Amino acid sequence: MTLPAEADRVVTRYLALVDAAAPCVVEGLYLVGSVALGDFHLRTSDVDFIAASSSPVSEVSRQALASVHADLAAEAGRPAFEGIYVTFDELTRSPANTAGPVHHDGRLTVGPGGRSPVEWATLAWHGVPVRGPDPAELAVQADAAELTAWTLENLDQYWMRWITQSKDPATRTAMAMLTDWGVAWGVLGVSRQHYTVATGQITSKTGAGRYALGRFPACWHGVIEEALRCRPEPVSAPAPGSAPEQRRTQAVAFMEAAAEEIRRLGAAGPG
Repeated sequence: MTLPAEADRVVTRYLALVDAAAPCVVEGLYLVGSVALGDFHLRTSDVDFIAASSSPVSEVSRQALASVHADLAAEAGRPAFEGIYVTFDELTRSPANTAGPVHHDGRLTVGPGGRSPVEWATLAWHGVPVRGPDPAELAVQADAAELTAWTLENLDQYWMRWITQSKDPATRTAMAMLTDWGVAWGVLGVSRQHYTVATGQITSKTGAGRYALGRFPACWHGVIEEALRCRPEPVSAPAPGSAPEQRRTQAVAFMEAAAEEIRRLGAAGPG
């Protein structure tokens, strides 16, 4: 596929920097996330990557990679370049209980972040190869049952907490839900959860919103359409007055209703 110009610029510069600072560390480079799913927006999207090698990244190479990402961020600005470093062998196994270098929010750390069935499935089914074998040749372990189980756990551990906090006006989450970003993140994020549990597949935020319009009753279409409108927009500051608060109330109510149906689908099991 043809990459968005901004993503192509960041990827090209990253490869030049990493090949100079840590030769042979990045044997395979694959784009996942919004670029791979056809939903990239410069103001709201990152360029998400999975970098693969034959051997685990050494401590010396990790230090070099940290410098590479710092230099890239200083040069490129938006979009951010975020992702994980794995071995080809790791991709053939479940991501559970694995850990390695991950670059997120401007820091390169070591841990399990970014290693879930979502990343594995996105790579296997939608990944964009920049360097290395085609994703179809990698034998990535993309298991729909594992993906569904992880999604249900993520619903309970992340999204239900988000919903609860959104009801307390004193929390940062509730303040975030007054913004365009918050509405898009919450409504489309839970819609993605529903799509995955219902289908065993992966979709983008925009794809999830369109799916939700066809899946949920018309009473929810207004807030779903509002979330789709907000998707490509930059983060906006909370506005005074009742409109943002009313929109937040509607968004949270939809998230609760969607979460309830996700649990019902999960309890029913496949088919």
